[in-house]
Amino acid sequence: MSEPMELDGRCMCGAVTVTALASDPILRACHCEMCRQHNSFAFVNIRTDQDSIVLNGPVKVFKSSDWAQRAFCGTCGSTLWYGSQHDGSRNLAAGLFANAGKVPLAQEYFVDVCMIGNGFAGGHEKLTRQQTFALFAPDEGDAE
Repeated sequence: MSEPMELDGRCMCGAVTVTALASDPILRACHCEMCRQHNSFAFVNIRTDQDSIVLNGPVKVFKSSDWAQRAFCGTCGSTLWYGSQHDGSRNLAAGLFANAGKVPLAQEYFVDVCMIGNGFAGGHEKLTRQQTFALFAPDEGDAE
């Protein structure tokens, strides 16, 4: 087994810093309406080891639905994460980390409602709205 990828990043202004480890780093992109509203496009995150995440600085958290939250820098507004209310998981924005570009895109969510047709190019897993809800929130219906 290889060593976890070390991630050291920051928001655009540098007020929020974040470190994390990624034992199995992959990128995931979400095209749901809320992610598009929050980011003006798809939200791309990097899978990290949840217990390794350390954030410092003016983090602001917004409860965006009954089961989700989104966080941003209180100074510059940079997106920090999308998280689940039920387990406290945080899916860190890939753009925080300079070395995230070395990580492959592995999953894409809500491809049937994305702004660019059928999502990003490549042979990665592409899930529709219905498939995404079945995977993450089977009891939530249409709430994002």
